[in-house]
Amino acid sequence: MVYYGDEIVRFDWAIKRLLRQKANFAVLNSFLSELIGEKISIQRMLESEGNKETADDKFNRVDVLAENSKRDLIIIEIQNNAEVYYFQRMLYGTSKAITEYIYEGDEYSKIRKVYSVNIVYFDIGQGDDYIYHGKSVFKGVHTGDTLRLSVKQQEKFTKEDVGDLFPEYYILRVNEFNQHAVTPLDEWIKFLKSGKIDEDTKVEGLRLARRQLRMSSLSREERMAYERHIENRRIQWDVLNTARDEGLAEGRAEGRAEAIYDVVRNMKSQGLPVELIAKTTGLSREDIDKL
Repeated sequence: MVYYGDEIVRFDWAIKRLLRQKANFAVLNSFLSELIGEKISIQRMLESEGNKETADDKFNRVDVLAENSKRDLIIIEIQNNAEVYYFQRMLYGTSKAITEYIYEGDEYSKIRKVYSVNIVYFDIGQGDDYIYHGKSVFKGVHTGDTLRLSVKQQEKFTKEDVGDLFPEYYILRVNEFNQHAVTPLDEWIKFLKSGKIDEDTKVEGLRLARRQLRMSSLSREERMAYERHIENRRIQWDVLNTARDEGLAEGRAEGRAEAIYDVVRNMKSQGLPVELIAKTTGLSREDIDKL
């Protein structure tokens, strides 16, 4: 029997298995509260078409759809594989959540606020930060002012700006975090990236995670499922890294060939003898004549 001690399961697996349990909502509450900047209290997990687990989804994103105490919808997605259209996927996810939870005949007042939290383990977009927040802002074309809700609407929705009613997006580019954890949110990102939590952490949610997400507390079935998950991730990263290295090598080879061709074209334009060009570049007369 393997002794796991205080080893903690990775967040991307825990969120699919353990953090869905009501007893563990406090861990998610802490993480989301630090990220969104307001107190979040998950009341229940919801099911949607994008929230189903299948036998062949081990490399796919992990979807969690939750409802907080304000009845806002919170989507949490973890994506390991690079995806060109991931931004469109985020948009689709929020749109689908909105339409799934309003029924024909309902008033527009039933439309929920949606938070989309995207934890990605691949390069996405271009930027210097590891956390990005996006929301709608309605700006005056001529005045530059922000469109605000009416007094009545502010009382009704407990929000100030029109954009506050629209979905908000958070993108956590986990692999871009290479700093010393200074803030509680930094400590969460460090956990997301490394699966490790400092023993002396003062963040209550992470202290809870250390207690509730220990490998030693898993059942035999859960432990086997977790080990399969880790092995699948290891294989996946090996495949991706091999493909990347092969692509870089091929690109370098193509770059060298193109550089040689440029040299040949330049030498020919200067009227240098073909024999000299062949001797200098190592190309055959036939290849040089083609250029």
